[in-house]
Amino acid sequence: MGVDVQLKGVMKRYPNGIEAVRGVDLTFPKGQVAVVLGPSGAGKSTLLRMVNGLETATSGTIQVGDLVVHSNNHRAVRKTVGMVFQQFNLVPRLSVMANVLCGRLAHRSWVTSIFFTFPESDFALAREALKQVGLEDRAWDRLEKLSGGQQQRVAIARVLVQQAKVILADEPVASLDPETSIEVLKLLVSSARSREATLILNLHQVDLAMQFADRIVGIRKGQVLFDGKPSDWTDTTYAQVYQ
Repeated sequence: MGVDVQLKGVMKRYPNGIEAVRGVDLTFPKGQVAVVLGPSGAGKSTLLRMVNGLETATSGTIQVGDLVVHSNNHRAVRKTVGMVFQQFNLVPRLSVMANVLCGRLAHRSWVTSIFFTFPESDFALAREALKQVGLEDRAWDRLEKLSGGQQQRVAIARVLVQQAKVILADEPVASLDPETSIEVLKLLVSSARSREATLILNLHQVDLAMQFADRIVGIRKGQVLFDGKPSDWTDTTYAQVYQ
């Protein structure tokens, strides 16, 4: 079951003075598939990274369900919030299974984290997740043997075993060919919908946003310029966001 994500007056200013995000107020209802569109440097990645604590907001509040995100509760946040990255953020020398099991680390003790030991229940979750992404027969292969599209499927399986209520995906298909991109996005959206997880995607491709989003948020220079249904996105909107 998903949870709401709320951002109130969120700003991110870096030490060099650059304001990546400027006074953003957004609410993503549980179970929604939202796509954040904008040019490079618009603040899309910073926005997502603040939701799971990889970046700290300079001001404002971010709330995931009943949990307010701050620097002292990142472990608790990452039990609820999963993330799929553009460059996969997997470990090539480890097996597919080991990479997927990393999604359980936030749920386990520090002893598990150090010695990388998991109960059978975690292996069962991992096997089921790999089945869902169509890679159950590759569980014990080294990750580096897989194609880019397959590695992104492993990253999705890692989020599934995390049992995340919120899934963030930062340009998850930027390094994939068009056909594989559609396959991965279909899998990501269907996985989120099957468990009613809230899904927030950063994308560059407007056509993919139109195909998969319930809602589009257009940002430029850290500010929200559009927030509405895909059907409300127009050529004028495109010019404002990507001018």
